[in-house]
Amino acid sequence: MKKSTKIKNKQDRWFYFFCYAVVTILTLLVLYPIVYIISASFSNSDMVALGKVWLWPVDFSLASYKIILKHGRVWTGYKNTILYTAAGTLINVAITLICAYPMARKNLWGRRAIIFFFTFTMMFSGGMIPSYILVKQLGMLNTRWAMVIPGAMNVYNMVVCRTFIENNIPDEMLEAAKIDGCNNTQFFFQMVLPLSKAIIAVMALWYGVGHWNSYFGAFLYLRDQDLYPLQIFLKEILIVSQKLNSADVLDEEVTTTVYQTLKYCVVVVASAPLFCVYPFVQKYFQEGALLGSVKG
Repeated sequence: MKKSTKIKNKQDRWFYFFCYAVVTILTLLVLYPIVYIISASFSNSDMVALGKVWLWPVDFSLASYKIILKHGRVWTGYKNTILYTAAGTLINVAITLICAYPMARKNLWGRRAIIFFFTFTMMFSGGMIPSYILVKQLGMLNTRWAMVIPGAMNVYNMVVCRTFIENNIPDEMLEAAKIDGCNNTQFFFQMVLPLSKAIIAVMALWYGVGHWNSYFGAFLYLRDQDLYPLQIFLKEILIVSQKLNSADVLDEEVTTTVYQTLKYCVVVVASAPLFCVYPFVQKYFQEGALLGSVKG
């Protein structure tokens, strides 16, 4: 028995060693591009162009950050992105929860048919051109509404919320509340929402990150540059940096070599808020992944 236990423990040690080794390698592969981008953004542009930056900044310089941060379009993009993220996330979470709650009630008439119509849209959609025509006919083209109304609810997120409510807020609770004179609206606001703080946080994070990184909707629906989010400005910088034509975007201070660090600097400026938030909300993402794995 002792010999068998010893062999088993040895095998476990090798297994854990292999798992830790694989996880360490994958972590380094994921972290290195992020570290390189940050280091390159703080390095001298000539050193980046010569390929001398590998891990740490070489010949520390803030020239690219000064060029980016003094430009008005960056702050306009930040303002618009924050506005779209805040308003869009609020609308998304509200509509998702309002839709998920009745879907979680098993006595809802036509529940199976309604769920089928929702899940059908996960596999088939109208496409880009019909979506553009719809937004145009609704009068939202080149307005801020075009960034928050289309795609106001993600069906997968609604299914996750529905599963959470089904598993954590049983029908017996609603029946007990009705005995005390509570109707469905009061039950939703006074019972369901307070007990669903975890899933609300998960939905807010998922939708918020999606809005912050979104650019295709702005590229498709917006024409006024004052309405552009930060990601559109980022895209323009990267395209122009490849063409090495500084006059199109910034000013005469931008040279060909500065573009080598400028593109990394823009990535850091655009991603910095998310990097600051992620460490504090990581547990909610883990919980969201767990909730999404069982869709019922």
